[in-house]
Amino acid sequence: MSCCAPGAEGYSGHSLPSSEELTLSSRMIGPGLRQTDLSVPQVHCGTCIATIEKALNALPSVERARVNLSTKRVSIVWREKAGDDDTDPVELVRAIVDATGYDAHLFSNAEEVGEKLQRDLIRAVALCGFAAANIMLLSVSVWSGADASTRDMFHWISAFIAAPALIYGGRFFYQSAWNALSRGRTNMDVPIALAITLSYAVSLWETMHHGEQAWFDATVSLLFFLLIGRTLDHVMRDRARAAISGLARLSPRGATIIGPDGSREYRPVDEIRPGDRVAIAAGERVPVDGFVESGASDIDVSIVNGESAPRPVRVGDIIQAGTLSLTGSLVLKATAVAKDSFLSEIISLMEAAEGGRARYRRIADRAAQYYSPAVHLLALTAFLSWGFIGGDWKHAMLVAIAVLIITCPCALGLAVPVVQVVAAGRLFRNGIMVKDGSAMERLAEIDTVLFDKTGTLTLGRPRLLEVERFDRKLLALAAGLAVHSRHPLSQTLATAVSGPVTVFETVTEIPGRGLEAVTPAGVYRLGNRRFALSVPDDGSPGNSVTETVLSLDAEEIATFRFDDSLRPGALAATASLAANGFETGILSGDRRRVVADLATRLGLEHWQAELSPKQKAEFCTSFEASGRKVLMVGDGINDAPALAAAHVSIAPATAADVGRQAADFVFMHDSLEAVPLAIDISRRAGRLIRENFALAIGYNVIAVPIALAGYATPLIAAVAMSTSSIIVVANALRLSGSASAAKAEAAQSNGETKIPPGKARVA
Repeated sequence: MSCCAPGAEGYSGHSLPSSEELTLSSRMIGPGLRQTDLSVPQVHCGTCIATIEKALNALPSVERARVNLSTKRVSIVWREKAGDDDTDPVELVRAIVDATGYDAHLFSNAEEVGEKLQRDLIRAVALCGFAAANIMLLSVSVWSGADASTRDMFHWISAFIAAPALIYGGRFFYQSAWNALSRGRTNMDVPIALAITLSYAVSLWETMHHGEQAWFDATVSLLFFLLIGRTLDHVMRDRARAAISGLARLSPRGATIIGPDGSREYRPVDEIRPGDRVAIAAGERVPVDGFVESGASDIDVSIVNGESAPRPVRVGDIIQAGTLSLTGSLVLKATAVAKDSFLSEIISLMEAAEGGRARYRRIADRAAQYYSPAVHLLALTAFLSWGFIGGDWKHAMLVAIAVLIITCPCALGLAVPVVQVVAAGRLFRNGIMVKDGSAMERLAEIDTVLFDKTGTLTLGRPRLLEVERFDRKLLALAAGLAVHSRHPLSQTLATAVSGPVTVFETVTEIPGRGLEAVTPAGVYRLGNRRFALSVPDDGSPGNSVTETVLSLDAEEIATFRFDDSLRPGALAATASLAANGFETGILSGDRRRVVADLATRLGLEHWQAELSPKQKAEFCTSFEASGRKVLMVGDGINDAPALAAAHVSIAPATAADVGRQAADFVFMHDSLEAVPLAIDISRRAGRLIRENFALAIGYNVIAVPIALAGYATPLIAAVAMSTSSIIVVANALRLSGSASAAKAEAAQSNGETKIPPGKARVA
């Protein structure tokens, strides 16, 4: 069970950041208002969130505080002046540390803290598993009727094996329980700590007095199962936090600033101010928003609109932070600081969307908060009843320990993560990776599926149309120019020729326009129509294909047209989804005519084109607000906010790093049929989770009265608790099947469904 209280993993002892560090890391969000984001690695549940937010909101300078469970981040909006005094931001950190016991620090070492915690949990599971196995072996001899001296020896050996396991593995629960009790609170780790401590203590007392019974095996086995649940939960949550840090890494650390006298100085990106002139070489990313003061280049704008085709820019054009200059050098005049630029806006959108991801876990955690007082009350009632009525206080203690053990939430703790792990394995065998353990729960609830276009419904790779109609010499001529460029259209054209290409002595690339070669026969040009023919571009911007013109002395020789290849399985996937009652549509940053043609091809009546990343996220948010459960399928950096804002998200392995990290699922093969397959397995997993909860609750309904009646010793209680966990695991394993069977199911489902054009709708 992952629910914990302050300090569940122990206070790491980081010194408090200084006021200067906190102020520099914060940002202005309004008149007199600043926002500070802190890492709080001990956050695991709704109780944790409520504790932190309550402590911070009690401060007079704090306007609001919100904890993000997925990223383990607390965002604090505070006034620079509270009353007559300036606000010291250190008080914000101190409020968390002193009032709640949580460690809070800047994000410089957040990843390191998470990795250390995961290593510690895995070591604890290994140690407790090894100890439990050995103690169980010794217990077999005791249960088989060993004589008194042999029995005592085995009990002592078991005691020595159990002690380090309890100290090393139990520290997670002991530290959590102590933090809660020392601040006048209780949590789920308090009865767990009591159960393993009392069970070991009574077993040690029995061993010292040559008793027949000892429960070291029950104690260590209990701890082993609890640590498994906590480790699984930590691993699943940790996978969900990689997207934002990956997106932040796209921003350059610094850039070259051109001074008024022409001097050049390297400056960290946070020190770039509006009006600064920034030099950007080919192959460098743009550090801040601005407009081109001089130079020309082709810009990779996939972070903005998700499209693979670069956009030519020249003097006066506006470019956004995070875009990549491909072919030329630019001088950019900054119009915004890094914190207010396009890339930071995408990060903020993702963080805001991430904040609502854990609401289902929060509901479960809020329900779980009643567990601790209920168990304490039951155990105390059993102890006092048996003590006063029966007069045997030793037996009363054993009954109370049995109640604490038999009600330990192992089955409840494993009910969700074990199904997630089995389902994740089933998906993995079919080429689908799960990034967030709770994603399958959310995927089972969706009723609307929205697709990005380029890289998702299509492969994002230009394809030369009607290549067979071109003369071989004409293709060789165009390819001879194209091999001198890194432009995607040029590379596609160059690879379209299987034989030798025409060799030009000198080829000049004009960034944003095309290629030029001066020969005795004349001037050859390959590029856009305006450049190649030296005339205004008469091509309609609504064309559904991209074209490149080859000319000789401004006379058109050939026009090469390109489109984007449809992703394998796209037709089958959209048909399957529509046939199963899902509403489907397209959200794209591409041109309207291109998106409209693709929607018609796939039988999708509803689509949106020319959308910014913010608009995509807003569409997902609006659907969520209307009560719809949206699955977003996208691949680009520009899709990351929408992937985070949707109820659940899927990306192909070919997606940008940030797109993959922001998604809850990643499918490794090209076929889009992975989408309906993931939905099917997630729905099955949802049913098994509900069954597991029913089994765990049913176990408690039956077992608790037996323990209260005194019919269960601590050993029987531990066996019953372990049995309930085994039943839950066995039920989850029903989901595990062969990869070929899953593929056959998907193929059968897709093969039986057809969709007439225009029937799939997005409300």
